Amino acid sequence: MFHVVHTFALVGVEPIRIRVEITIRRGTPGIRTSGLALSAARETVERIRAAAANLGIRIPGLRITVNLAPADIPKAGASFDLPVLIGVLAGAGAIQARQLARTAFVGELGLDGSIRPVRGILPMALRCRTETDLETLVVPRDNVTEVAGVPDVNVLGALDVAAVLAFLDGTGDLVLPGSPPARHSDRELPDLDDVRGQVAAKRALEIAAAGGHHLLLSGEPGSGKTMLAMRLPGLLPPLRPHEALEVSAVQSVSGCLGPGSPLLRRRPFRAPHHSVTSAGLLGGGAVPRPGEASLAHRGVLFLDELPEFRPAVLDALRAPLEQGVVHIVRARGAVTFPASFQLIAAMNPCPCGFHTSSSGRCTCDAWMIRRYESRISGPLRDRFDLRVEIPAVRWADLRGEPSPDGTTAERRTRVLQARNRALHRSARMIDSDSRVPTCNADLGPREIRRQCALDACGETLLGRSVQRYALSARGCDRILRVARTVADLEGSPNIQVSHVAEALHYRRPARGLEGSRPA
Repeated sequence: MFHVVHTFALVGVEPIRIRVEITIRRGTPGIRTSGLALSAARETVERIRAAAANLGIRIPGLRITVNLAPADIPKAGASFDLPVLIGVLAGAGAIQARQLARTAFVGELGLDGSIRPVRGILPMALRCRTETDLETLVVPRDNVTEVAGVPDVNVLGALDVAAVLAFLDGTGDLVLPGSPPARHSDRELPDLDDVRGQVAAKRALEIAAAGGHHLLLSGEPGSGKTMLAMRLPGLLPPLRPHEALEVSAVQSVSGCLGPGSPLLRRRPFRAPHHSVTSAGLLGGGAVPRPGEASLAHRGVLFLDELPEFRPAVLDALRAPLEQGVVHIVRARGAVTFPASFQLIAAMNPCPCGFHTSSSGRCTCDAWMIRRYESRISGPLRDRFDLRVEIPAVRWADLRGEPSPDGTTAERRTRVLQARNRALHRSARMIDSDSRVPTCNADLGPREIRRQCALDACGETLLGRSVQRYALSARGCDRILRVARTVADLEGSPNIQVSHVAEALHYRRPARGLEGSRPA
């Protein structure tokens, strides 16, 4: 007696369709599982036995073989419990096989027969939507909200096995996703007006938000570096529909959405501690899961106290910063996680933090400063589009009224307008078969030549600066991208020499990175 039940397995963030093949024949009673099932999946047999016994369901006392095909894909997690039990019951004659042909099942079983939530329901639902022979995906009830607001998905939620059996018999109904919960208010985001003074730093933050540029903030302790970085999400535009699906899928695979969480609309903001490992930052493990870089996909990755991170961990970010993905290779295969994020970092100019202060309080000698700086490699430092030195906050700014340099709402409006200009320009100028960059930081070499042309004065200024500061080819391209963003913020169709000058200002080495004590 042979039956097939459909389900999905996760390989990285990619759902793979799995056939749960059940064969029941005479022989030594027992249930055996094959198909490269890892520890949690191998324990499925014990869970379905206990659940069936507590529900009063009889499992045939025959030889039952369960194969998870294709057999060369590792199957991890407990999401195969429900489809295996459904297949066994179909083999026992409790369920008609025709009722299973166009339905997929995902869920972990409790010993009492309840169906518990699992990771990755959203990407599974999106994959089920593309399968022409599948109409319905049955999932745990607590996971139903993940797909709320996603069009064209037929997902039903079940509280326990009894509800699934009643649904298959036609005597009961399962839970529908319903309408998505109300969105959060923008007032919950930290306001940039909380930061007193620091007009130049706020301007750099606005440029970073408008172009998606990587930003390095350097300054003495208490100058507002962390406050500025945490207020960047308030300037960023909301996720577009396809971006929201990408981000929510990664969060779903990582288990970060949680039961009852809707489709994300805000860009993620991740701030890992400096003790994070390479696996925690980039992803990994025996069964690879996304790291902080992937959880920040389409959003912001903030690294506070940058030199305190392990140098090897920081240098591992260099490839994702260029490619927008993380490749993890293991003996059992390779997985790819999306990791197109905006990197914001903050650091002190020296171990004590007061190297650039005019107070003369710095206690670090030249060797200590150079050792501190060397924890950030030159190739990683070269990938920051904007480098801003933040001075100490003046007493007049600290106790006075907020500076009239634009509220968060006004800056967000300018950022959104600049991003729309960049997107429309790229859509006009790029080849029809090429990817349209979402912001200026994504411009490739060909797009830079088309969209970042300079006049004679701009070419002269940039050429002299390249020689004076020994800028790399990558650094030159990043200056052009920043200049393009500055022009977009001002509504200028062409890059002027003033835009190049401002971009160069953010590229010059800060005093705290030159290794010499100020006079």
